[in-house]
Amino acid sequence: MQLEKPLLPEITFIRLPKIDPSEILAHMSDPRVAEHMPLLTFQWDEATVAKFVASKEDCWQRDGLGHWAILSDNHYVGWGGFQKEGDEWDFGLVLKPGSFGLGARVARKAIAFAVDDKRIPYVTFLLPPSRKKLGALKKLGAVFVTEVEYDGSTFLKYRMDTD
Repeated sequence: MQLEKPLLPEITFIRLPKIDPSEILAHMSDPRVAEHMPLLTFQWDEATVAKFVASKEDCWQRDGLGHWAILSDNHYVGWGGFQKEGDEWDFGLVLKPGSFGLGARVARKAIAFAVDDKRIPYVTFLLPPSRKKLGALKKLGAVFVTEVEYDGSTFLKYRMDTD
């Protein structure tokens, strides 16, 4: 008898304004999310969510690409995507604690998007030094570049070619 493999949840990307702001507020207010986000030094409220979503939509208007809401089987599990930082496309991913295990799958799907997008010759990743498990990032082909200072915090910068 052959055992059937369990179906993996379907990962989809949609624009952030389609998510109920209370979902984003609950997500970004969870202290476990802030553990690896040194720039998250304030409390989120409804105004913060509105400003956040508007700023991410501004990126879409300016650059034609930005951050998405990430769904797993049509349930919001976080946000992430690409943001233009100077001449570079930086990839960020912030999942809800119950969905941290989806990170590698979400990243692979997003990176496949970047590979198909000729505007993106490479992707950068900025990670706080508190992140110790970097195996998935290295499996994607990212290599360490340098330490960078961003808004008063130190980050480890990785780069992955997409062409």
